[in-house]
Amino acid sequence: MGWQRVELVVAGEDAEALAEALEAAGAISTELSDADAGTPGESAMFAEPGADMALWPRCRVSALFAGDADAARAAGEALDASGVASIGGASVERVEDADWVALTQRQFEPIRAGERLWIVPTWHQPPEPGAVNIVLDPGAAFGTGSHPTTRLCLAWLERNLRRGDAVIDYGCGSGILAIAALKLGAASAVATDIDPLALEAARYNSARNGVALAVVDAKTEIEGRAQVTIANILANPLRMLAPILASHTRPGGWIALSGILEDQAEDVIASYAPFARLAVDSREAGWVLIAGRAGPKNEC
Repeated sequence: MGWQRVELVVAGEDAEALAEALEAAGAISTELSDADAGTPGESAMFAEPGADMALWPRCRVSALFAGDADAARAAGEALDASGVASIGGASVERVEDADWVALTQRQFEPIRAGERLWIVPTWHQPPEPGAVNIVLDPGAAFGTGSHPTTRLCLAWLERNLRRGDAVIDYGCGSGILAIAALKLGAASAVATDIDPLALEAARYNSARNGVALAVVDAKTEIEGRAQVTIANILANPLRMLAPILASHTRPGGWIALSGILEDQAEDVIASYAPFARLAVDSREAGWVLIAGRAGPKNEC
């Protein structure tokens, strides 16, 4: 049957209203993106979940319609209903049916993370069979290895994890960090998250990798304390979790945190000052990983 894609460029403050109007006019889905992406006017956006954040100055609104819909008419009705002015009119493009699974899979290639670690999607063969290969099925849970913060954490584990360490991966997403720790020689690893989909993904991925990963809901008490506690979340949750993550870490053990923008690092470090002496360890693409040793307040 195929589909039709309508694209309009509007001022950023009008984009959400137009997207809602397009859905009311019959759009199956809508997507917002930077209309100036790939040009000198491109704008990078970073924000914590729940934070108020303006969209790009010029926003591309894309809407998908059924193949037999009058997409041009629907776009006009949406513009009228929302009172939004389009910058340069609307374009309508026919999109033929495709093997979307195959197309999605082609977006994920094996990724090197560190010196010995590779993240290998399930439909690929490992580029280096003798390396430490983590077989991963990218799904709804965060952690495919493609994000800078995940790579920072994996490289940190490769450099600092000692064989026989106990590890806690707090906010585990796909389970990638805990699985990597086990493959790098950790004696045990616990993966915990508040998202049921993440817990399911971590169990599935640990089975695919043949490792004994303990997967627990974050509301469940974790027994014992780890030599390494690692968390790749975001700055605000990490600040609030400081007492909890410290309580899960043995004195003298490592706390490693990522999901932190460079200008947020000092605030996160200050939140952990009563529990650990942390410092920026590594950086990539505007993100940082901070790490240090846990200990009583008078030792930090």
